[in-house]
Amino acid sequence: MNIDVFSDSVCPWCRIGKKNLFDAIEQWTGEPIQVHFRTYLLSPELPKEGKPFFEAMASKGSPDMIMQMLTQVTRAGEAVNIPFRFDKVERMPNTLASHQFIKSVSEEDTTRVVDAIFKAYFEDGKDIGDVEVLLGLADDLGLDVEHVREAIENERKMDEIQADIAFARENQITGVPFFVINGKLALSGAHPVENFLKAFKQVTEMEG
Repeated sequence: MNIDVFSDSVCPWCRIGKKNLFDAIEQWTGEPIQVHFRTYLLSPELPKEGKPFFEAMASKGSPDMIMQMLTQVTRAGEAVNIPFRFDKVERMPNTLASHQFIKSVSEEDTTRVVDAIFKAYFEDGKDIGDVEVLLGLADDLGLDVEHVREAIENERKMDEIQADIAFARENQITGVPFFVINGKLALSGAHPVENFLKAFKQVTEMEG
């Protein structure tokens, strides 16, 4: 079974949805599941250096509304043992380089990279739009730092990234996380574990 996960590196609900998906996969006793991470850019218009966090969030509502949103997602994270430290987050980065990093590594390393980027941003408040920050993560993970640097600087994976973005646009994916299971069933949002398990079962039954 193949699952395509459309997400962005600054999307807290993507982090929660990814955790629930992988918890469901651990509980699943059916056929093996392969997860493929696909690029989605929530704010493609952001400059390369990003913007101050609250300035970038201002379009979503008043400061009080924004704080309510952050509190809600922090509580949702706590419920699945994922910490969010928005008090440490100072910038809203342009996430293109982080997606290039994710695409530049082997399939076996992808999940570790996605998790490291989420942690760096949401727990450590690092600017994941900064290539040097990403290379530091690559080094911490024992990956080939120069390979990652070269892939980002020479935009080696832009064709794959553009293909993901085009697929999302053509299929009217307007928010993330978004999960496509075997090209047959789609789930939008950070679903709980039991919903993923039901979806796996449904796809298995559809395929008879």
